Order: sequence, then structure tokens, then C-alpha cells
Amino acid sequence: MIDIRSAEDSRDVVHRAVQALAEGKLVAFPTETVYTVAASVLNTDAMARLAALQQPSALIELAVKSADELIDYVPSVSPLAQRLARRCWPGPVTLKIDDSSPESLLAQLPPSVQHALAPEGALNIRVPAHQVFRDTLRLLTGPVAFTSVPLGGDCEAQSAQEVVDCLGDRVQLVLDDGRSRYGQPSSLVRVRAGDFEVVRPGVVSEQTLRRLSSQMFVFVCTGNTCRSPMAAGIMRKLVADKKGIKQSEVADHSILIESAGISAMMGSRPSPEAVTVVAKMDIDLRDHESQPLTEQLVQHADLIFAMTRSHRAAILSHWPTAADRVKLLCRDWTDVPDPIGGPPEQYQRCAQQIRLALESWLPELDI
Repeated sequence: MIDIRSAEDSRDVVHRAVQALAEGKLVAFPTETVYTVAASVLNTDAMARLAALQQPSALIELAVKSADELIDYVPSVSPLAQRLARRCWPGPVTLKIDDSSPESLLAQLPPSVQHALAPEGALNIRVPAHQVFRDTLRLLTGPVAFTSVPLGGDCEAQSAQEVVDCLGDRVQLVLDDGRSRYGQPSSLVRVRAGDFEVVRPGVVSEQTLRRLSSQMFVFVCTGNTCRSPMAAGIMRKLVADKKGIKQSEVADHSILIESAGISAMMGSRPSPEAVTVVAKMDIDLRDHESQPLTEQLVQHADLIFAMTRSHRAAILSHWPTAADRVKLLCRDWTDVPDPIGGPPEQYQRCAQQIRLALESWLPELDI
């Protein structure tokens, strides 16, 4: 057993774990939920020993480095599953997803390993949040499978000592980081095309998962006081009209619409001209407060609409992995010029350009 807390350099612990897994040993890791026992999926013998440890009440889950790897194992992954992975990982949510695609990396593993990971054709997959576990995944060739250590009833091992007492020398290396943070299992969420079901309640409640499953559209300009708030307001109006609901009810229908600026200050008010122009379209921007574009907004957004090509380039330079979700608002690749300081007619033309662009996007959006 190695006490991570007393290690002079946690990298030494990570290297010990990587070496043990590569040699086909079973390693017990702390996670944010409970303690788990892990094996390299590239080692058939280790996977067989891990499967022998599995209790009927426990799962064998696949641990991957990031949400970006989900599509490697589930090529037909739905937008909903991608959204939940992007917003919940790393963290205490396990996604259970059906997939039998021959293009899946799972299909390249030995049949016995495939059966252990997806016994009913559904893969249980997660990115654990514990840093040592994540660092081990980053250095190891190939992913890791892991299972919890049931102690009887609904209890699972929450400390390294409980792992040792339960499994003894059947686990070759145990990493000790004190008691688990949450002390309960991850939420197991079965995701199908357009909906999900909480199969096993856990750390994250169904109410929170419902909120996290909402679609989110983010509009981006420079200062978030004119173009992007107008775009968000017009989008909210178009969605409300399409669904036959009030603009204030759009969020209740699992559609979140935000705006931000790449150089915005927090809390600035919208330009008076923008408020006046969209008011004529039955849109109220008076309560808008500016905000900068943040890592969390980018990570959570399903689509990010940039007002200009330079805005899009600035977003991609900071968040290149979001490239497939960052769009130029005008599909003919023209910019939406900044009307700030211009006459009311310039604001009116800006709002009209935004509205026409959004109307061209609306049929393609799943709303």
C-alpha cells in the first residue's frame, strides 16, 4: 500500500501505478466516489482476474482520459450523450451507452474483454476525477477497466484499508488517499438517442442531470453589450415562437441561450440603442449584464455562434478542441459589423442581419 498523501512526489506514485498496470497487476485507486480496482484492458489475464473480483452488484467500467475519447468507443454516440460527457466529466457520472459498431475501439479488443466491458452490448464509461487516476491514464498505453469493491449490502470500500481487508493479496498495489470524497457510487445513466434514464442513483441527482442535459447555444461578440445579447434575445424569441411558448419559458424546455464577449467585462449594461431596436421585436434586453467567454461556457455549449470571423478565430485559438461546435453566425461567411457608436439605422440593420442568419439555422437545430 502506498500513502499518496505522504509521497514526496506524486509522480513517483503515478509511475508505480502505470508500471504495475502495464505488467498485468491489479491496482486499487481512490476516486471521488469510492475505491476501485483497475486493470489494463490490453492485458487479457488481468482483465480475467478483475472480472473474477466483480460482484453481482458492481459494474466493470471503462475509464478514459477525457470526453473527447467517448466517440472512439461509441462512434454512433448521440448528441445527448456527448453533452452529458462534456459537462459531467471528469466526475461522478457513468454513462451506459449501447453500441455495436465495428469501428469502435472496443471491437478491437479480445472477445473476453469485450464481454467484460459490455456484457449486454452496453458500455459503461467514465472519466474519474481523482488526479492520480487521471495522471495514470495519461501515461498508460490504452484505457483501464475498473470495478468497485462491495463490502456487503449497499456498502462499497471507501478507504484503502477496506480494500485490503476485503481483497487481500488479490490486488497487487493499493493507493491510499484517505476516505473517498463522496462515499457513494457514481450516478449510472443509460443514454439513448433523445433521452436518458438514471439506472443507479448516485452522487449527481436526476434533477441536476436533467439541467445538465439541456441544449445550450452561446452567442459571442467583443464586449457582450450589443451584437451578442441582441442575437441571444432574437434566438430566444424565435425558439419561443416556434414552440408556442413565452420567451421566459424557453429555459424550462431544456434550451439555454447565453451570450458572452471575448473581451467583455463582467456586469456591463447593454447599449441603449440595442435595447431600443430589439424592443420593437418584443424582446427585452434591459436586464442583460455582460460576461466574458469562459472555459465553462465553451465546454458546456452545444453550439457557439461568433459574430465575425475574427471572433471565431479568437475562440478557436483558445479552445481548438471546440472547433466542431464553433460556427460563424452568417452562413455565407460574412461578418456582423459592430454598430456601436452608429446611428439607430445601423443597429436596425444589425438586428435584421442577425435575425435572418438565425432563421437559416433554426431548421437544422434540434429544437
